[in-house]
Formats: sequence, structure tokens, C-alpha cells
Amino acid sequence: MKIDLNADLGEGCGNDAQLMPLISSANIACGFHAGDAQTMRESVRLAMAHGVAIGAHPGFADRENFGRTAMQLPPETIYAETLYQVGALAAIARAEGGRLAHVKPHGMLYNQAAKNAALADAIAQAVKDVDASLILVGLAGSELIRAGARYRLATREEVFADRGYLADGALVPRSEPGALIEDDDEAVSRTLMMVQEGRVRSRDGTWATVNAQTVCLHGDGAHALAFARRLREAFDARQIQVSA
Repeated sequence: MKIDLNADLGEGCGNDAQLMPLISSANIACGFHAGDAQTMRESVRLAMAHGVAIGAHPGFADRENFGRTAMQLPPETIYAETLYQVGALAAIARAEGGRLAHVKPHGMLYNQAAKNAALADAIAQAVKDVDASLILVGLAGSELIRAGARYRLATREEVFADRGYLADGALVPRSEPGALIEDDDEAVSRTLMMVQEGRVRSRDGTWATVNAQTVCLHGDGAHALAFARRLREAFDARQIQVSA
């Protein structure tokens, strides 16, 4: 069995150099919610040094709230801002002798596009217009995955190691109880179940079905590095290969 393990990097959290050897895909902030041109360049170089797939992590222009504020922007604006961010990182990767492999929206842009087909289509259109060979990463079973299929993009369905789920497979909003799984043992156990059995216990106790093609490991938590090592050990013990 194989699984992709991704992390959101280039966001100024300080763990990038330690996390990079443990993951297979890096989602690099593109300057709107975090990061800047030099950070993007350094992150690309770091990913290339470790053989990690380079991905763009476009978000809302909301640095003060780390891209986590809901915004009601028209699809044309979402398209243009996604095109701008993905295109910038693609150019940096190319200049460094690498290439962009995937795109994963960040934060509230990701969450809104998971439910809003028009926003999901705007993102998929932008990704296709930058490079039709790019993989679009989105929440498993979401509108973003369906938009990728509509635009004939390769897609990768994502699950979260440390997030709570609702019965319909959506994430518990960060503002609500149960949004974050803070116990490492529980988070590892839930992740293994999602990867091996394709299901996760939701907040109300029922089982939600998920298609786990990539696991997101948040790099900004207090114990991110220790948890990443725990998760890799758990995968290794079950002969689950981490690969993009």
C-alpha cells in the first residue's frame, strides 16, 4: 500500500527543514495568506533537495488572519488570484530546474471550494490554464474533486490526520468543538483507519466514508514534528509506503 503525505510549508512556521524529509509532497504558500517570493524560492530548493513533490498552496489575500476568514468573492476573482499565485510558483520552480506537480488551495479558500461548485470550477480552470498536467488536491468527496474531473485534471483526494469530521465527510469548522484532534494516539489511529479502511468516525459517532489518497500533516502545530515522526513510524510498521 502507498500513501502520499503532504504538509503546508513556506508559511513561516520554522519546521520546514525538519518536516521536509518526512513527507512526499510540499504545499508551498504563494504570498497571499503567507510567504513571499524569497520564501517560495527557498522552499522549492528545499523540496528539490529531498525529492519532495512541489505544490502550490494558493489562498485568500488575508495575511492578518492566515487565510482563514470567509470571503464572498466572485468566481472571476478567484480564478485570477489562483492563476496569479500558481503561475508565480510554477515560474520559480522552473527557474530552479524543477517543476510544479500539484495545487492545493489553502484554508478558507479550500473549505469554501469544497462546498461551492462555482468557486471550485474557478480554481480548476485556473490550474488547467497554468498547466493541464497539474494534480488538483481537494477534500475527499468534495466539489473541488468533482471540478477537477469536469476540467479533466488529475485529482488527489485528501484526508486530515488531526481534524474532526462531520457525518457527511466535511471537516468540523475550526470554530466548533471537535475541530482538532489533539491526542496523538487518536490522530494516528484515525489516520490509519482512513488510509486502510476508507472510513473515519465522525463527531456524532457515525462512520463517514473517505477516499484517502493523500494525508495532510499540519506543519504549524506545537508538536508537528514529533507527530510527523510518529505517523511515519506507524506507516512503516504496516508497510505503507509514503510516496507522491
